[in-house]
Amino acid sequence: MTDHVVDALRFERGSLQPSRDALTVELPLQIKLNGKAFSVTMRSPGADHYLVKGLLFTEGIVLDGAGACTFHDELDPRSGTVTAIDVRLPPMYLCDRVYEKRALLASAACGLCGQREFDDAALEHPPLVPSHRLPLARVGAMVTRMRDQQHTFAQTGSTHAAALFDASDALLCVFEDIGRHNAVDKAVGYLLAHHLADRAQALVVSGRISFEIVSKAYRAGIPYLLAVSAPSSFAVDMSTRWGLTLIGYCRDGRCTIYSHPENVEI
Repeated sequence: MTDHVVDALRFERGSLQPSRDALTVELPLQIKLNGKAFSVTMRSPGADHYLVKGLLFTEGIVLDGAGACTFHDELDPRSGTVTAIDVRLPPMYLCDRVYEKRALLASAACGLCGQREFDDAALEHPPLVPSHRLPLARVGAMVTRMRDQQHTFAQTGSTHAAALFDASDALLCVFEDIGRHNAVDKAVGYLLAHHLADRAQALVVSGRISFEIVSKAYRAGIPYLLAVSAPSSFAVDMSTRWGLTLIGYCRDGRCTIYSHPENVEI
C-alpha cells in the first residue's frame, strides 16, 4: 500500500468543500543485523528488501553489496505491512564497529550527519571514470521516462523518485518513496539484488541533489547524476572531486552542467 485516502476540507473560491485526498503512506521500518536492533528509518512501504540492501551498502555498513544475505520480515498482524527486517549475513561483510553507525543512519541517511568529527581525509576517494560521454539531447527523455513511472506521485503529489539507466539509456528501474534517499537506496538495492551494478551509468532523481545523494551514487559507481532541481554547493564540490558529472534543472528542454562538462556531448 503506497497511498491512503483521507477526508479533508478544501478551501476554494471563498468556500470550504469536502475533499477525499490520497496521501503517501509513511511508516517506520526497524532494521536488524543478525538479530540485533540496528536502526529505524521512515519510508513508504514497498520494495523494503531493496531499500535495506541499498541503504546498508550506500552507507558503507555492508562492505560487499553482492554478498550473501537473507531477509527475515516481521509483519503487523492487522495490516500485513512489514514493520521490521532482520538481515542475516556473515560478520565478514560488515564494517568495523558497525553498531556505532546507528546514529548515522538515523540522521537522514547522510554520509556525514551523525558523525562526531568531520575528517576531510575520509572524503578522499579515486574519481569515477565514465564508460561513455552522455548526449545532452537524451536527458529530457530520461526524465520523462522516470516521470511516466511515478504512479504514486500522480495520486498523492508527495513522493520522490529515482531512476537508473545504462550506457544506451535503457531504463533499469524506477522506485518511489516519501524520502529522496530512500528512493535512491531502493534503486541501488535493486541493482545489487539483480547483479546489474556494472550496467548502471546514470541516476536520475526527481528533486534536489544534496551531498547524501552524491555519496550514494559514488558508492554505487554511477558516474552521471541528473536532477529535476538544483544541487547544493557541497554536492557540486564532491561531484567534481569524485568524478561524477552532475546535471541539474533537467526540465523544459534545458539543463545545467555543474561538474565535468568534458563528459557530455551536444
